[in-house]
Amino acid sequence: MKKFNLIATTPRGQENLAAIELEDLLKSLGDESPKVSLTSVAGLLTANTRIDPFKVINDVRKIIEEEPWRIVNLRRLIPIEEVVESTIEEISRAVQRLSSKIPEDATFRITIEKRHTSLSSSEIIEAAAKNVNRKVNLKNPDWVILIEVVGALTGISVIKPDQVLSISKAQR
Repeated sequence: MKKFNLIATTPRGQENLAAIELEDLLKSLGDESPKVSLTSVAGLLTANTRIDPFKVINDVRKIIEEEPWRIVNLRRLIPIEEVVESTIEEISRAVQRLSSKIPEDATFRITIEKRHTSLSSSEIIEAAAKNVNRKVNLKNPDWVILIEVVGALTGISVIKPDQVLSISKAQR
């Protein structure tokens, strides 16, 4: 899928069940026609929803509190703000555009998840970090520049650390 604004993870072999679960969740939140796709990576789905992905995360947290049994196959939901080709140049440009969200006095960390790519993490970090004139804090950052490489496409977000939803943690 070329365009997506959510990444979902599931245990290997559960992709079809997780896709149905995610589609049902998105429909229950108000998107009449979400597009959920399997990827070439085991345990990884992408979705394109009309609902703001950050709102999806918050709404799913509420569902977990009120009806935890509704979510069985999904493990994590990751909001994606921009999707680009998996090149150092495109990733660097997207980070430059999105990093303006980080206040001048805030700290950040770059987190990379790579799947099906030969790009090196150090190259990606170097190219991305050169565009962010903020203090780095690897242990407890105010913001995370999340770079999710999935083969030929890369999803990028600049988020607060708690904006990736770990479903098992939320269900505890």
